Amino acid sequence: MPWIEAGRKPSMIAEPQFEPLAEDALLLRFGERIDLDLNARVQAAASSLHRQLPQLECVPAYASVLLRFDPAAWAGADGHPHQQVQAAVLAALRDTDPVSHAAHEITIPVCYGGAYGPDLLDVATHVRLPADEVVARHTGAEYRVAMLGFAPGFPYLLGLDPQLAVPRRDDPRQRVPIGSVAIGGGQTGIYPQQLPGGWQLIGRTPLRLFDAASEPPSRLVAGDRVRFQAIDEATFRQLVPGDPP
Repeated sequence: MPWIEAGRKPSMIAEPQFEPLAEDALLLRFGERIDLDLNARVQAAASSLHRQLPQLECVPAYASVLLRFDPAAWAGADGHPHQQVQAAVLAALRDTDPVSHAAHEITIPVCYGGAYGPDLLDVATHVRLPADEVVARHTGAEYRVAMLGFAPGFPYLLGLDPQLAVPRRDDPRQRVPIGSVAIGGGQTGIYPQQLPGGWQLIGRTPLRLFDAASEPPSRLVAGDRVRFQAIDEATFRQLVPGDPP
């Protein structure tokens, strides 16, 4: 696939705070805000714990990592698995120089505007920029996959030019086409399948981001780096022959 390139590594992590969620779950919280540096620490922690404590299920989010585990496997002399998990996690993070997984850098081709991005002109009007400048700024940034959520394979991407931030639609669509590239608030994302949604649609990619039959099923994972590349409709149709907008 010509759109996939080499990867880079993000920064070191700080010690998180633990919050009990259930008998078999803890939350490692690094902060409360949506922030690139904070999310880099989250990704580094999740990657390190996945390597060192594979018996834990680690699910990174914007500013936290969800840990799920079998309480019976972590019951210590005092019978409290939470304390055992916390001690193991702190030791794993303290005694090593944890770094994230080797994040891929992926370029996503996007056909902007028209039937592929029906909200592009509204976005341009809202931010008081020409539509081609919106596209230039959207493709000029590097994004990080902060987390996957909402639907399987849906990437929440941090790194949007602040001037492109726009509110979600007042009238969410019942059906957003697969591959739609959208802006919601200060984030951008990609709909991995046909879904309902209220984000502003500015373009569409021919790449398939999620396939349950593939291994792994999601093309993007948390921590990956993403850039968008503008393509025309003819190129879109070459990549997905016969697929209408």
